[in-house]
Amino acid sequence: GRAFLEKFLPGVIACTTSPETQVMVADNGSDDDSVRWLSVNHPDTRVIQLDRNYGFAGGYNRAIDKIEAEYYILLNSDVSVSEGWSESLITFMDMHPGAGACQPRIMSYSEPERFEHAGAAGGYLDKYGYPFCRGRVMDTIETDTGQYNDSREIFWASGACMTVRSSAFEQCDGFDEAFFTHMEEIDLCWRMQNAGFVIHYVPETTVWHVGGGTLTYGSPQKIYYNFRNSLMMLAKNLPSRKVAGTIFIRQMLDGAAAVMLLFTAGWSSFKAVIRAHNDFRKARNSIKTLRSLSPVCELYEPPPTMMNKSVVFEYYIMKKRTFTSLKWQ
Repeated sequence: GRAFLEKFLPGVIACTTSPETQVMVADNGSDDDSVRWLSVNHPDTRVIQLDRNYGFAGGYNRAIDKIEAEYYILLNSDVSVSEGWSESLITFMDMHPGAGACQPRIMSYSEPERFEHAGAAGGYLDKYGYPFCRGRVMDTIETDTGQYNDSREIFWASGACMTVRSSAFEQCDGFDEAFFTHMEEIDLCWRMQNAGFVIHYVPETTVWHVGGGTLTYGSPQKIYYNFRNSLMMLAKNLPSRKVAGTIFIRQMLDGAAAVMLLFTAGWSSFKAVIRAHNDFRKARNSIKTLRSLSPVCELYEPPPTMMNKSVVFEYYIMKKRTFTSLKWQ
């Protein structure tokens, strides 16, 4: 919406100084006066205007299709950046030709000393498809004390701010539009790794993310997409021999999560999990067809950046609340 553009776009433009880098705004079917405001206040900024809301996945696919560049930096409209932010990310990609994508350090806009939920210091996935980050495990968010100042390979880069190599994006067919929103970047990063690319965290650059600007954290709709899309991602990308067993255990864990949500967040959140599983079951046949057409996942074990244990067990049973306490590298 216009409020985020008005607040953050001037800073993005001011801090993006390289003549080889252009700032563009993709308008994903907004229903306010964002486009008119842009034309009046930033007439030199290119606007890619879509006819309706295609979600995060479809919106970016359509916008990127209209751009020719070596790299795309995907940046949410609710992100504050600093001088030289884009140059650092592009330089890193130039120096690491095997990288399909990377992300900066992502901090909370409201609490700048704390990591932000969606990305923090790089994203990971456990064996049952639950995402977590260096700096954020489940709902526990760490303060940045320099504990994650090292650059390293990660499982997924956050869609809040991620740099993508255009050749890797095209080779892996972009975002899966069936996801609509949430976890599509994790799915893309998984497919990139299956295709031989690596994903990186770049600590030299920091951005500050408001978070929850489109769907607030904990909303039933966000819960629905997160649970449904996580199951779809497992069914798409795991080797066949691992799919049935992994999804069965995941469904048991999600059942427990649904009961917990019923008592802590209410009936709407409980129903969101049930609806997610029902819609996943309806999508199973189309996912099987997709796998048969593109069986690359059969050639690989899960990426080495996937944690080979359950983050749910580690967090709730073993009481390990930080990334370093998981004792996994």
